[in-house]
Amino acid sequence: LRGDKIGLIGPNGAGKTTLLKLILGEIEPDSGRIQRGANLQVAYFDQMRAALDPDATLEDFISPGSEWIEIGARRQHVKSYLGNFLFSPARAASPVRSLSGGERNRLLLARLFARPANVLVLDEPTNDLDIDTLELLEELLQTYEGTVFLVSHDRTFLDNVVTSTLAWDGPGQWREYAGGVQDWLAQSARWQALRETAPPRPTAPSADKNGSDAPPVQREQLSKRKLSYKDQRELDQLPARIEALEAEQADLRARLADGTLYQTDLPQAVALQARDSAIEDELMSALERWETLSQ
Repeated sequence: LRGDKIGLIGPNGAGKTTLLKLILGEIEPDSGRIQRGANLQVAYFDQMRAALDPDATLEDFISPGSEWIEIGARRQHVKSYLGNFLFSPARAASPVRSLSGGERNRLLLARLFARPANVLVLDEPTNDLDIDTLELLEELLQTYEGTVFLVSHDRTFLDNVVTSTLAWDGPGQWREYAGGVQDWLAQSARWQALRETAPPRPTAPSADKNGSDAPPVQREQLSKRKLSYKDQRELDQLPARIEALEAEQADLRARLADGTLYQTDLPQAVALQARDSAIEDELMSALERWETLSQ
């Protein structure tokens, strides 16, 4: 959505660039469909590197043929704008070839944020940036009103900028997490631990109030400590609840899988996506509760 800052995390070769190209419509999927917003204006930081003309002056590179630059509804002199990126007015007439590697990246950032784009794509933008420029970039991205896709191995930088993270979760699998890298690490570790260490999920208990027909695993857990009536009742109901949530999630994912619903009833498809996310949260809560009560 507009205003989201999305970090992409995955090993080399995981498909980060391919995923971005699919999202932005540069390539089409082998199967399924992608629903994109209208009027996307995309600016790529990495593609601008090839546009650097070593003989051009800094001000001509930023605003060819004009001393003024339009940024949204604001008009600013190009020398003043370059000053925002730590270039003095005297440097504005210098040729690009006179810049260091870090200064060239800073100039590319100035050009990037001067473009009339509503989606920014930055692939490893922090390479060769000094501390001052890095802090400037963080501030610019945090206040940017459009959407940002950010690929970086700088985990601190990602934590300071992104609002959510798309993380590689195995071949062809990506999962979105709220927050930055540390949030992703905590959430993924927590979810994995719950899946792996939660006691085996029993079947729904029998009607026998003494529990003599309960599965062995459940009888073993019940023997460990005495639960209140309320807690015992909740524990007895959790297996059926978890099973129902998993079945509901499998059903709605099957309905969304072929993409037809997006064409015939987009509001319903969006609602099902939202419900899928809610089920994931409910499953985690149920597993946590099952782990607590069965100890």
